[in-house]
Amino acid sequence: MSDFSQSDKRLEEFGLLPRMILHLYRSPHHLRTMTVTEYHVRSSVVSRYAVTTVHSSVWNQLSVTKEAAFEVDLPSAAFISNFTIAFQDTQSREIERFRVAVSAPPGARLSFCLTYEELLIRRLGRYELSLGLRAGQPVENLTVEVTVSERTGLTTQQLSETHGSRLSPMFQIHKRDGDPPASTLIEKNKKCARIHYSPSVQQQTSLSTQGINADFIVHYDVELRDIMGDIQVYDGYFVHYFAPRGLPVVPKDVIFVIDISGSMIGTKIKQTKQAMGTILGDLREGDHFNIITFSDRVQTWRKGRTVRATRQNVRDAKEFVKRISAEGWTNINAALISAARLVSPLSGSSSRRVPLVIFLTDGEATIGVTAGDTILSNARQALSTASLFGLAFGDDADFLLLKRLALDNRGVARMVYEDADAALQLKGFYDEVASPLLSDIQLTYLDEQAFDVTCSLFPNYFQGSELVVAGRVKPGVKDLKVAMSAVDSKQRVKLENDVSVAGSQESDSLDECVGDLEGMSSFVHRLWAYSTIKELLLAKLNTTDPSLQRLLADKATNLSLRYNFVTPVTSLVVVKPDADETTTNITESVPATAPPRLVSPLASPSLGPAPGAAASNEKMQYCSGCLFHIYNLHITVSVRVSVDGDPHFVVQLPKLHESLCFTVDGRAKDVLRSSLTSGIIVDGHLIGAPCKPGAEERPRTYFDRLVISMATGGSADVLITVSLDSVVLEGEGRDKLPVNQQGSITRQEVTVAVDNHHSCWIELSRGVRFLVLFHYYKHPSYLQMAHLGFYINNGQGLSGATQGLLGNPRLHDFVYYTYLQNIFKTAENLEQCCTKEKEEVIITYNAQPLIQYTYSDLHYSFCLNN
Repeated sequence: MSDFSQSDKRLEEFGLLPRMILHLYRSPHHLRTMTVTEYHVRSSVVSRYAVTTVHSSVWNQLSVTKEAAFEVDLPSAAFISNFTIAFQDTQSREIERFRVAVSAPPGARLSFCLTYEELLIRRLGRYELSLGLRAGQPVENLTVEVTVSERTGLTTQQLSETHGSRLSPMFQIHKRDGDPPASTLIEKNKKCARIHYSPSVQQQTSLSTQGINADFIVHYDVELRDIMGDIQVYDGYFVHYFAPRGLPVVPKDVIFVIDISGSMIGTKIKQTKQAMGTILGDLREGDHFNIITFSDRVQTWRKGRTVRATRQNVRDAKEFVKRISAEGWTNINAALISAARLVSPLSGSSSRRVPLVIFLTDGEATIGVTAGDTILSNARQALSTASLFGLAFGDDADFLLLKRLALDNRGVARMVYEDADAALQLKGFYDEVASPLLSDIQLTYLDEQAFDVTCSLFPNYFQGSELVVAGRVKPGVKDLKVAMSAVDSKQRVKLENDVSVAGSQESDSLDECVGDLEGMSSFVHRLWAYSTIKELLLAKLNTTDPSLQRLLADKATNLSLRYNFVTPVTSLVVVKPDADETTTNITESVPATAPPRLVSPLASPSLGPAPGAAASNEKMQYCSGCLFHIYNLHITVSVRVSVDGDPHFVVQLPKLHESLCFTVDGRAKDVLRSSLTSGIIVDGHLIGAPCKPGAEERPRTYFDRLVISMATGGSADVLITVSLDSVVLEGEGRDKLPVNQQGSITRQEVTVAVDNHHSCWIELSRGVRFLVLFHYYKHPSYLQMAHLGFYINNGQGLSGATQGLLGNPRLHDFVYYTYLQNIFKTAENLEQCCTKEKEEVIITYNAQPLIQYTYSDLHYSFCLNN
């Protein structure tokens, strides 16, 4: 049993990871590795929305058990939507939990399959699909298949495979001076392109003896002749792509604010000077600019104003940049206020120039005003209508502050990674904002026709970019009326257009790629959910109101679970798979005030609304063959308990911010009884299942019935009976809900809701919410049977006085001193007291008893001391 944790300072708080890795612990005996027999990457792109599946098969040809590893680099904006495993050719695509095998016995064959989804962003006039190829060794059967379908038509396509730096392409296709690489097949027509890449082992080893370690990148652009863009409507959802071409560039007032504190000494300041020299040379004569440098003091190149980008002024500015030297502290607040003074005079002028502030720093505020909230407030008041673009240079930069500054001031923030190509990264970002075409863009849709519309008000539209709005169309709407208002280089422009709902659903582009895009017709539906979740997480990041943060997190959680997206407000558990346990369509929910949930049931990677689960990856922990991905929300909550499968328990430990998993070996007809001082009792009935071959001494049991009762103090107590067929609510009357239909009941302040994702929510009182999952099998084996899963989704209203399996679980073969020592490495002290009749293990934290285990021949108890 081992611990594996990875901290990535590039983690964006609202869910974007520049490099996200799913990893199973790799055995330290790495000199002899298992064989990767297959490695396939398949990506389908429909109207910029990409669904990518990475499949890897591993064979342990060795005579010893080995630990398997599965790594996938994800794009920064991607959401995982599925992960499945096959063990010894037994499929577990339809599983009750997100399951991963951490060890492979001799001769074992494992298959991993991960699916993620993303909306491709248009930058500098093209979209980029980046697929990581990192099998770790040459693979006999390695393929990449990409299908791109765009309704309005494809223009340029370009393919590159990069090693190390993404800016050093090994090869490119569809360029006049080059041919496609060996083993690459390309088919394309006006609206569809297919790329198939299958390098031989020899071709892989010619790149590296360790096989391909590269990003396989596809660039393309689309035709878009209508100035209103492309609007597509499918199944009651619409997406509007707005990217007008051929507009004149609007002059800009750009202020470069450059950190020259001591931490910039060396390579960083050299690369910054190099990038600034190129950027200044690219300014247009109609542009105005100025430069501010700051450390513990602020220096402005030209006092009080921006100057026109004449040849002489550009030469003078380049000389100023050459003389820059790095020293001193970091006064971010003073630099921002100085930049605002250069921007403010523009607000009273008739100039059509677009005000931009490009702010580069590699550290945190260390002098002057250092409180982030104060800096944010001062910048918000001072910058007015200017757009601020933050560049965080290196891992030590306060990226969170820059993100919030950008969100507050009509801009975006971006990481600049410390690498040999940092100057090119800086120049590349500038190029994205160098050519504003429109400002104050508003895309509107009639209220009586559309609802749940994502952000439709944008401060700027830059050449080569794209604005995307998604929403829902009310039933019965035949023509969606769309209006656009924006300011160009001369005046405010207003346009209107009517879009036929029926006509936009003609999937002519899909027909041209038939067979490659199965299930993609619902991409607008999922794109809307994807975009809405992103916006909710951004809004949560940009507010300090706790109640609003909880509301936004709740909404993001509900959508994440409904569409099976892994996001920071949901989490996942990975449990060692058993070849005989496979179920379908399970869902789990996490309220914003709850700690990360450990159950993550994932469904098949279809693009319809999938039940879901999710995760994040700040910390990973191994526990008796279980791999947990835990996202710490740093919120104080009560202990959380769940029971599911052949009953598996998961307990969240509040003080250590860790989690514990174990299995209870119950007997048929045993009763789960959780009696709480709040007057709530949970009874669970166990049914027996056939024993696994070779483990006849261990009984296998599942829950087939749950009875939840609550004393109300009124004329009748509430009784809820959940079976595999129905949910019955009894009290002052009796109501029954079938589990195969969506519906809800509220009686005596108790709400029971059955959704269409095989789950039942039970809201008993303030702070008490349960979830029951219904597990079914399409084609059960003799070892499988339908069963229920029980989760305390919100237990803040419960007390610590419990009885029965949930309160005092029998921990068969579980309580071992060395085992606990491995799990609770953060605990200060671990004490063990053993006698012939009884064994007791106590874990203390801050000199206080945290967990106590006691078991004897007749009784096992489990106690959490809160």
